[in-house]
Amino acid sequence: MKSLVISFLVLPNFTKNETDIKTDMDIWLYLLKNMSKLDKISDFLDKRVFGLIFYIGEVAKLTPEDKIAYEASLKHKRDAENTYSTAQLIGHDRGLKEGLKEGIAKGAHKKAIETALKFENMGLPIEQIAGGTGLTIDEIERLK
Repeated sequence: MKSLVISFLVLPNFTKNETDIKTDMDIWLYLLKNMSKLDKISDFLDKRVFGLIFYIGEVAKLTPEDKIAYEASLKHKRDAENTYSTAQLIGHDRGLKEGLKEGIAKGAHKKAIETALKFENMGLPIEQIAGGTGLTIDEIERLK
């Protein structure tokens, strides 16, 4: 059976300074105790881990008017990113469809040329080859 362990932390009793910090727990306790006093992220803090905490703190310090302006700018940025992403997806889909149509048309034209060459080798007149393949007489004459 597992037991539940409850630990109480009394932050005022945490007296380590930056040079005394050795463990991850020390870092978190130092940060929690001193967050209101810190104006920038300390060098010993991993910016990848603790950078977001400082970012949240900066936003929390904004005046109500600045917070509204900040949130509006975030909304504008996110809307622009979403618009761009949607345009990319639509463009990609359109490009695929047009490319597929073009590929099919080229394939059909190539097949018509192959068929025209076979008909020509069989000795059929150019008019009949044109009628059977859908190619123009000029296209068939250029095959020679």
